[in-house]
Order: sequence, then C-alpha cells, then structure tokens
Amino acid sequence: MALTASPAQAGHQPKGCAGCNRKIKDRYLLKALDKYWHEDCLKCACCDCRLGEVGSTLYTKANLILCRGTIYGNCAACSKLIPAFEMVMRAKENVYHLDCFACQLCNQ
Repeated sequence: MALTASPAQAGHQPKGCAGCNRKIKDRYLLKALDKYWHEDCLKCACCDCRLGEVGSTLYTKANLILCRGTIYGNCAACSKLIPAFEMVMRAKENVYHLDCFACQLCNQ
C-alpha cells in the first residue's frame, strides 16, 4: 500500500489522526489506508519503526500495519527475520527462508 507525506494545508481544518485520534497540527502529515496520521503515530506493529522514515510502502497483515522488513515475521527454523522481498517456503502456519527449509530427518 502506498504511503504519502504531504504538508498540512494552511487555512484548512486540521485532520484527525487515525493513530491517536488527536488533531494533526504538525507541519507534515501522512496519508495511509485512506486515513491521516501524525508522523510519530504511523509505526510498524512489530518493530515500532516510523513508517514515514523507511519508505513509501507499508503492508497490512491480520489487521496490523507492518513495514517491509516484518511482513513475513521470523523463520521457523533459524528464528531470523524474513524480509518482505525474499522468497519463502511455507508449511502449515510456518514460514521459512529457502535455505532453512529442510527435511527434519535427513536435513536435505
């Protein structure tokens, strides 16, 4: 999903923030998911990074707003984070790096 940053319009009624429900009186505001946000309120639900600082794309999964780096979560084998751009293998509810996906008996 796209994330846009724009200057708050002078003379217009302040918009309400979807994160904290307060009026946005800051110089800049973010628009994401057809809602307006303070720059400090639009954060990744997993790593808490400010999404306006990490790019112009965000993701939603299970009603959570996520940055690109946490879309898949952690690998079930090595427990390291799986970046959103990486190819993965899935088995039931588990997600694996391609290199980590192996048979538990023979390790192939």
